[in-house]
Amino acid sequence: MNQDLTKGSIIKSMLLFAIPMILGDLLQQCYNIADTLIVGQFLGRNALAAVGSSFTLMTFLTSIILGLCMGSGALFSMRFGEGNEKALRENLCASFFFIAFVTVLLNILSFLCLDSLRTFLQVPLEVWSDMRSYLFIIFLGIPAVFLYNYFSSYLRAIGNSVVPLWFLAVSAILNIILDLWFVIRLHLGVGGAAEATVIAQYVSGFGIAIYTLTHFSQVCSIWNIHCLKKEKIHEIISFSTLTCVQQSVMNLGILMVQGLVNSFGPIVMAAFAAGVKIDAFAYMPVQDFGNAFSTFIAQNYGARKNDRIRSGLKSAVCISMAFCIVISAFVFIFAKPLMSIFVDANEIEIIQEGVRYLRIEGAFYCGIGCLFLLYGLYRALGRPGMSVVLTVISLGTRVVLAYILSSIVGVCGIWWSVPIGWVLADFTGLFYYKVKKKELLF
Repeated sequence: MNQDLTKGSIIKSMLLFAIPMILGDLLQQCYNIADTLIVGQFLGRNALAAVGSSFTLMTFLTSIILGLCMGSGALFSMRFGEGNEKALRENLCASFFFIAFVTVLLNILSFLCLDSLRTFLQVPLEVWSDMRSYLFIIFLGIPAVFLYNYFSSYLRAIGNSVVPLWFLAVSAILNIILDLWFVIRLHLGVGGAAEATVIAQYVSGFGIAIYTLTHFSQVCSIWNIHCLKKEKIHEIISFSTLTCVQQSVMNLGILMVQGLVNSFGPIVMAAFAAGVKIDAFAYMPVQDFGNAFSTFIAQNYGARKNDRIRSGLKSAVCISMAFCIVISAFVFIFAKPLMSIFVDANEIEIIQEGVRYLRIEGAFYCGIGCLFLLYGLYRALGRPGMSVVLTVISLGTRVVLAYILSSIVGVCGIWWSVPIGWVLADFTGLFYYKVKKKELLF
């Protein structure tokens, strides 16, 4: 079902569009969550540390593809809001070939640089063997990540967030089933967990590609070389590259922090691995709401409905902050039971460190919730460069403070650096909006 976000109740239309996106990305998290949970319970702390560190690296790599697809999706939304089908077809064709080229290049570089990652990430020797085996197989799934995110970006741009959810649901269930079979039954270790993930990724990638190509004639323009216009390639590059930079810089900062975490040894690595998964589940809904909000703004910006944009902005802030307050309280109170889901109860040190991480991060989810809305707003208004600035402030502060504070107060300093970065970026983004409001909204 395609949804025109330029009409109807603002809150209802945003929520109806956002909920399938939230459910879909929560299911997408299940790819690595299933690996982490099963590996942590059945293969031990070193295997858990290996898979957890791999997750941070893969998040960085796939964020490049995701950023390009998100940037293109915002442009698709604008063209849909304008009702300009010719430009939409040309944008679809240009973005497909450009992002496909980047995906192939990224895949090649991933394999070439595989053995250099141990030094860069400061991975302990006892963890590296499992981590390398896991990554080698996971890298094979990068093209599937492109297929899923490209076609889902188009569907979401035209207001269809339900179909991507169904394909993710099928592949997530398949991933869990294969994880259990390969790891517990066939004893394939971390390699089996990686194989399960890659197979599931290709199911969702090819599935959504076939569905979209057979149901939407506009998307078939990717096969029409006459739709590939030089100026449209430049437009896609200029529009989506900054969103890509914003996404990749954000995850590069996390990757750099991962290297610092690794220097504290397997216990802290395992605690961070489990804590990050819980963190991702906790604030993933507000991240996806920010993406849905961005599509809402982009469609209305294309339709030049200024009053609807202002009303939508107010509603989005209220919804996002209310959710963040509730989820912060939940994570703070239930931090220990949540850690016990991923870590054996006998691993007391890992659970204690994970609880400390969650209670520090969890108390400040309003900060990241506000930041996701700001990212979505500036991307939709054609100012993706501002999203990059906010990301640099947030992650730059995080990386610098992580290294400084950890040398003073230990690993706890790494945990505290995160919310400080969120708050500084929020203040910057809100100040910019206040100063430039009339210029941004026509």
